[in-house]
Amino acid sequence: MERLNLFDLEYRKDPYRYHAELRRSAPVTQVDPGGMWAVSRYDDIVEILKQPTRFSSYGQRAAAIQPWLERNPLADSIAMMDPPQHTKLRAFATDAFKVRVLPRIEPLARAVARDFVSRARGGGEIDVCDDIASRMPMGVIANLLGIESAHRQRIRAWNDDIIAINPGTPPEAQPRIRASIEEQERYLLEVIEERRRARRDDLVSDLLDAEIDGRRLTDAEIMSFLFVFVVAGYETSSHMLTHALRILAAHPSLLDRLRADPAGIPGFIEELLRFEAPVQVVVRLAVAEEEIAGVRLPAGAVVLLLLASANRDERHFEDPDRFDMDRRQRVSIPFGHGVHFCLGAALARAEARFALEEILPQIHGAHVTQEPTWNMSLTARGPLTCWMKFDPA
Repeated sequence: MERLNLFDLEYRKDPYRYHAELRRSAPVTQVDPGGMWAVSRYDDIVEILKQPTRFSSYGQRAAAIQPWLERNPLADSIAMMDPPQHTKLRAFATDAFKVRVLPRIEPLARAVARDFVSRARGGGEIDVCDDIASRMPMGVIANLLGIESAHRQRIRAWNDDIIAINPGTPPEAQPRIRASIEEQERYLLEVIEERRRARRDDLVSDLLDAEIDGRRLTDAEIMSFLFVFVVAGYETSSHMLTHALRILAAHPSLLDRLRADPAGIPGFIEELLRFEAPVQVVVRLAVAEEEIAGVRLPAGAVVLLLLASANRDERHFEDPDRFDMDRRQRVSIPFGHGVHFCLGAALARAEARFALEEILPQIHGAHVTQEPTWNMSLTARGPLTCWMKFDPA
């Protein structure tokens, strides 16, 4: 088959038919941009994720650091580290998340969803990406970091630029992305200094106070935590909410079922994560020459693990291209696997549940009115715009 380009517009619209062909005929193969190696089958991907000494998470830096980019604190985050360094730093984040995150977000998330419903019930077209899918995670991140409301819109701009960093980033976008990273780093450093002078009830203060075995985080380590939290916290939740509303529009019977029985929402979310994984790719680096599915990979090969393909692998999921919230096979990997299982997975699930619990009782029907436009991130896939109309209950 012709070498696949992960930024081809047809692929962005529907990657799953391409994934199916890869699983059938080329489960380990080079793709564009840059001739990176894509792995598409579930078993191969899980095995690689279990082997950080053979397949290093420093491979993520291949996407986060480009020749035209002098600095990116995201590249120094725990998402791009291997044990034992990853293990030590993750302990700081795990401690802060356990204490602060989930108990604080519910009132805010539900308030954003109720505000969305008040507009959706008006009957006009709404871009759900710009409305609830952006506003909820943006508000949650800002609240958890203690970012003032006047600066919250900057979160989306920073995120949009950072996720656009990849081997195929067009030259005309590169100066804007460099400026965006500098702006975000400068602003977050001001926030860190403010919290050092006077603690608040927020995640930045928690990170400043966190201590493991007598050691505290450096400013550079806190900065990298904040960068990965902004990117992961925004991107995953935003795409989940948009995908959820699109799927409900495509399956009216599901909408009726969840309206009648909201207890089914968690099961719907799990099937959503399998069917439309917001994180589609994770990147690893082959430490030495390796063989996967009979294909030799050279030492230093950048390896793309297609999580979205693994979650539709017919070897593990019966009729994988059918959305079935009653399916018994639940062992999908939308948030990775092993030591790098996403810290924000519970946060993303909770945001989606709170939103759907508020929205579904108030609407009777959902309709996509325009073809969505899609982002160009190497690792995440979701609409940039998704215009919809809703019938009030």
